[in-house]
Amino acid sequence: MADGAYLYILRCADHSIYVGTTRSALEHRLAQHNTGDLGGYTSTRRPVTLIHAEWFERIIDAIAAERQIKGWTRAKKEAFARGDYTALRALAARQRPHPSRRDPLDRSSG
Repeated sequence: MADGAYLYILRCADHSIYVGTTRSALEHRLAQHNTGDLGGYTSTRRPVTLIHAEWFERIIDAIAAERQIKGWTRAKKEAFARGDYTALRALAARQRPHPSRRDPLDRSSG
């Protein structure tokens, strides 16, 4: 486990979602969240439950994944955590064409 890290997703007691990374043992990090030792977001939303964990060989890859997922909607995070990649793809699809592909005469879009 030298250079790698876990990406993990927690469901908090208030049903919010927390995304983090750790180089330490996952069980240890989960215990830290549940005792409030880490402070921050989860300390007032205990207990927390692990809903997804993934090991990355390089910590920079785990951090990149964490940053990407933190930018997602709750629905996308939930779909990812439960491994529902069909729903994840549907949630990621654009609902409207990219601005560069819209009809310039269509005044309703902007």
